[in-house]
Amino acid sequence: MKILIILTSHDKLGDTGKKTGFWLEEFAAPYYVFLDAGAEITVASPKGGQPPLDPKSDEPDSQTEMTERFRRDKAAQQVLANTKVLSELKEADYDAVFYPGGHGPLWDLTSDLASIRLIEQFYKNGKPVGAVCHAPAVLLQAKIDGEPLVKGKRVAGFTNSEEEAVQLTSVVPFLVENELKRLGAHYEKVDDWQVLAVTDGHLVTGQNPASSAAVASEVLKLLG
Repeated sequence: MKILIILTSHDKLGDTGKKTGFWLEEFAAPYYVFLDAGAEITVASPKGGQPPLDPKSDEPDSQTEMTERFRRDKAAQQVLANTKVLSELKEADYDAVFYPGGHGPLWDLTSDLASIRLIEQFYKNGKPVGAVCHAPAVLLQAKIDGEPLVKGKRVAGFTNSEEEAVQLTSVVPFLVENELKRLGAHYEKVDDWQVLAVTDGHLVTGQNPASSAAVASEVLKLLG
């Protein structure tokens, strides 16, 4: 069982002068869900090497059991520091793909051609495609038979109210909830910061950081 995890390479939070990147819990929780299930994991990013960590996700109140485990895990830190270059990878080499969020993907992975191509290939070949929090944005430009991949699909993703709560509504290039709805997805949500993982066929999406492990578990179920 080979799983590809794709992270952002983008580290600028709009024009704020602040840093962004991937959200630690959204990488750590799925990484260990997959690892503990015996999966062989490859981590990639558009630029390769060390992807940028959103500093907010490294603050004390953002820590979880999985992020603490990551801090003690030198092997996992080495994997993260040496991500593969996304454009060099082939869908045929993996059984599933998973995208952690953080705000970074809104700026790079949403329009990354290598990423879009991989998503379309995984999906067409019936392989699980997972994305959590802001990462369902990576699906926005993917198409199947000329139509948006998310059209008519049940999906979750970071809500407008959650974006308001972190006070970044006017900073992000778009709102994940609005864009998924605009493309004809059947958008689902629960109360802010509660767990929601939605599976529609072999597409699995989650609402927020707390949903990361649940989305990864659903991907594993699809892999049998």
